[in-house]
Amino acid sequence: MLRPLATLCAVVLLCSGCAEISEPDTAVQAGYGAESGEEVSLSLTEAIARLPVAKEVTSGYEREKFNHWVDADGDCQDARTEVLLEESRNKARGRCEATKGVWLSAYDGVTLKRPGGLDIDHMVPLKEGWESGADAWSDEEREAYANDLGDPRTLIAVTAATNRSKGDQDPADWMPDATSYHCTYVADWVAVKIRWSLFVDRAEKAALKKIAAGCDDPEITVRLAKAGPPEGGSGPSGTPAGGSGEDPRFDTCAKATAKGYGPYRKGRDAEYEWYRDGDKDGTVCDS
Repeated sequence: MLRPLATLCAVVLLCSGCAEISEPDTAVQAGYGAESGEEVSLSLTEAIARLPVAKEVTSGYEREKFNHWVDADGDCQDARTEVLLEESRNKARGRCEATKGVWLSAYDGVTLKRPGGLDIDHMVPLKEGWESGADAWSDEEREAYANDLGDPRTLIAVTAATNRSKGDQDPADWMPDATSYHCTYVADWVAVKIRWSLFVDRAEKAALKKIAAGCDDPEITVRLAKAGPPEGGSGPSGTPAGGSGEDPRFDTCAKATAKGYGPYRKGRDAEYEWYRDGDKDGTVCDS
C-alpha cells in the first residue's frame, strides 16, 4: 500500500563540494536526473552529494500553515489513522480510528499496543521543511506535504517521547536513540528531502555525510512529488489525494463511487492499486 510542491530550486552555483541555490527553478529536480512525478534511484552517498545547499529561512514559520491530518480520500480515516493502520505489525482494530494494534517505534525500539502513546512524526519536520524551501509553496502544497501518504518514509509512528525529543531538529542536532536505525534514518531523511525538492544547510549536509560514511551505501529510490493539481482533478500534489497517483479520472474514492465506480477488489480489479486500502480488507472504494 502506498501512502499518497512545489518544485523548489535554484540556479546552481558550484562551490567546494556543494551546490548553493538562490531563486526557485526546476534545477533541483533536474539535478537528480528526473522530472516531477518520475522516480530516481541513487546510492545514498550520491544522493547526499546532490542535495543543494542554501541558508535556512529563519522567519515566518507557523505550524498552522501546514494543514495536517486531513482525510484526503473521504474514507473517514485521516492521515494519522492511515499511518497507524499501515504500520501496525498485526491487523489494527478500528475503522475510522485505530484503537488497538502492535507498533514498533523505530527511534527507540519500544513496542506499544495502544496508539495513545504514539505520535506521527514528519521525518523532515514541518518547520525544517519551511526553512528549507516550503516557505515558497502554496497552502495546498504545504498541506500535501504535511499529509504525504505517497511515500511511507515521510510519516512514521514513533513514541511521543522520542518525537518530542526530536522536535524540529535535523540530523546535525538530533539522531534516534536506536543507533542500529541511524543508517535507515539518514536514508529516509535524504529521500524525503529529494522527494519534495528541499535543500539542506551546510551543517546538515556535513552530518549526513558523516553518518552515511558508516553505512553500506544503500540505493534509495524516490518518486519526485508533483506540483499543482492533477489534470482534471483538485488534489494539491499532482496525484490523487489518497491514492497511488494512477487513477486518470478521479482524485478520491468518494468521487469514484459518486460516479458509480467501485468497489475494487485486490487480485480482481486493476483499479485496486490506485487507492489506499486503509483497513487492509482487500477492497477499496467500497463506501
